[in-house]
Amino acid sequence: MDDQAIVAQQLGRRPRAFVRVAVRCPFGKPAVTEQAAYDEDGRPFPTQFYVTCSYLVAAISRLEAGGGVERWSRAAEDDAVLAQSLADAQAEQRRLRPELDAGIGGTTRSGSLKCLHAHAAFALARPGYELGERIVAELPALWPDSCCTP
Repeated sequence: MDDQAIVAQQLGRRPRAFVRVAVRCPFGKPAVTEQAAYDEDGRPFPTQFYVTCSYLVAAISRLEAGGGVERWSRAAEDDAVLAQSLADAQAEQRRLRPELDAGIGGTTRSGSLKCLHAHAAFALARPGYELGERIVAELPALWPDSCCTP
């Protein structure tokens, strides 16, 4: 089975704007994919790096459900290191995809986060993003004990 078919299985639908697998889990399956700026129908696709591993999706969703977006947005406002990390990553995202002029996850606002999944995916795909790496570090474990992709 090719990567795109595995991602479709993980998502339960055909992936839009699929370019490649950017990060693999320890079991060799896609965990984070990279998407084109525009999908096959010419519609903007603002999320460049997308978490597809069901374990990671669920773990990050639990962080979000527990108030993680608000908490990490405040942390990025209150901590100068995290604020700079976010600003640098947003600028890097705009350099990577100048045709959309949007930050991580398609945000056009500065200083607040839109989706922890997008920040975690960016950190995994582009190591060195401090804020995203701290979000990922909050997960109980980065990977499950066995492969979650059937």
